[in-house]
Amino acid sequence: MARDALNRYFWDMNLQDQHVVVIGGSSGIGLGVASAALEAGASVTLVGRAPEKLEAAASRLGNGQRVRTFTADVTEEAQVRELFQSRPPVNHVVVTAVHAYYAPIRQFDLAQARRTLDSKLMAAFNVAKHARFEGPGSLTFTGGVAADRPGPGGAVIASVNGALVALARSLALELAPVRVNVISPGWIDTPMWDVIAGAAKQERLEQHARRLPVGRVGVPADIGSAVLFLMGNGFTTGETLHVDGGHRLV
Repeated sequence: MARDALNRYFWDMNLQDQHVVVIGGSSGIGLGVASAALEAGASVTLVGRAPEKLEAAASRLGNGQRVRTFTADVTEEAQVRELFQSRPPVNHVVVTAVHAYYAPIRQFDLAQARRTLDSKLMAAFNVAKHARFEGPGSLTFTGGVAADRPGPGGAVIASVNGALVALARSLALELAPVRVNVISPGWIDTPMWDVIAGAAKQERLEQHARRLPVGRVGVPADIGSAVLFLMGNGFTTGETLHVDGGHRLV
């Protein structure tokens, strides 16, 4: 790589004086993204529904005035509108919030399924409608490997992850020059697995790790560094970046 191109690549990873909004930023993948953005020099607004969790996350991140919080349910359009009207200009928005629901189709609770659709897909529509960017900027949605490697009981999460890919490709045209992409994680060791697997969490993650080419499950920092690439690379839009340890291959 030519030296000037290499220098530009690393410069683009620098988010100094930029503002990143992380929706679902109080734990798990969102917190990993926020941490990576702070390390790259950005100021960060953490968005979530629980103010006490947001404050705990902000305290954990440190960095004083470079971390703000905003309490909002992004499935509610009025709250999303208020979020972006009340914040400083935004350079990048990352949406990681999800209500995960798994159940065999014949045992579906449709109300729970709608919550998942609202938390990932309708929230994405709300954010795309109301986010106002300073400069080209970027909008990143969080999909997941279930769109490509679905399993029994995962119909709703597979469907919504696939829908986000189509949405991002459409919005990459409509919102240009804002870049719109999807980050697609595999199995990531986050607090969500405490809900999904309970006491069996560690055993299930270890079993899955043995299947993967990389020999381990992911951690939030893996996704954080990948999202930095999507923020910083000005020639990437309408794409899905798979960060799954090779899950789609096995």
